[in-house]
Amino acid sequence: MTEYRSAAIIIPVDDNYMEVVMAYVSQELKSKLAPKIKAICKKYGVKASLAVRNHSTLVLNVKAGKVDFINDFGDTPETRADAEKFGIQVNPYHYKSHFNGDSYFFLSEVIPAMNAGNWDESDAQVDYFNVGWYVDVNIGKWNQPYELEA
Repeated sequence: MTEYRSAAIIIPVDDNYMEVVMAYVSQELKSKLAPKIKAICKKYGVKASLAVRNHSTLVLNVKAGKVDFINDFGDTPETRADAEKFGIQVNPYHYKSHFNGDSYFFLSEVIPAMNAGNWDESDAQVDYFNVGWYVDVNIGKWNQPYELEA
């Protein structure tokens, strides 16, 4: 598997220089990852678009499909009602404990596909974040809810 390296910025510090590596995803990288992601969406009957936000985040916006994300999410009717009304911003680190059914299987395939070649050397305890790029999966939007198709 190819590992993609992020953009480096050279910052002058006193008489020395420090290299800072930042999360970065290019349109070229998105194009390389897109066929696998689109194949997974087709397999599950999901309509989605892939985008790059702020050159640092690969975003999958799921608009409609046969997977019932709303009923597979959350433990309470209130949680599901909020998800139906405002959409779901999937936590890519904890989706396994938040979803079940076909939603779980879809996310278990698509999130690793979005992270192909990525790395994560972050340490949240010391507020140090070092990733190749960030990944977001949105189910519906606040102004356009997810449409479940029969």
